[in-house]
Amino acid sequence: MSAPRARPGRGFTLLEVLVALAIFATVAAVVLTAAGRSLSNAGRLEELTLASWIADNRLTELQLQPTTPAPGREALELEFAGRRWQTLSEIEASSDPGLLRVTVWVALDERRARNRPLPERAVTSLSGFVAVRQAGSGQPGLAQ
Repeated sequence: MSAPRARPGRGFTLLEVLVALAIFATVAAVVLTAAGRSLSNAGRLEELTLASWIADNRLTELQLQPTTPAPGREALELEFAGRRWQTLSEIEASSDPGLLRVTVWVALDERRARNRPLPERAVTSLSGFVAVRQAGSGQPGLAQ
């Protein structure tokens, strides 16, 4: 009787399995890191989009007021898209006497960040102009 022969090529060696596992682990780590960054960026873009809408809405509200807003600062808190937001509107004179410059900063209402000024923690800011209305007139720049 002859001794049984081992069949070559029937399976992987321990070294081959460990190399394959190391390659898989490296690829999985890279994919998970990329997925995490993608989710983080999506959340940041959503926050930025919502803050931009709020700033644009605030500037439009100021432009549509029947009277010219007074120069100075005005802080507001509001809820939008299920989140609490803070806005700060700064109204100041511009080089054109018929226009006021408006800057609106928007930030999430985070209790832990309240010690920092809103412009420093703002998600976005928007600048625009509001027409100065003449006394007694509902239209910009028209005197009665």
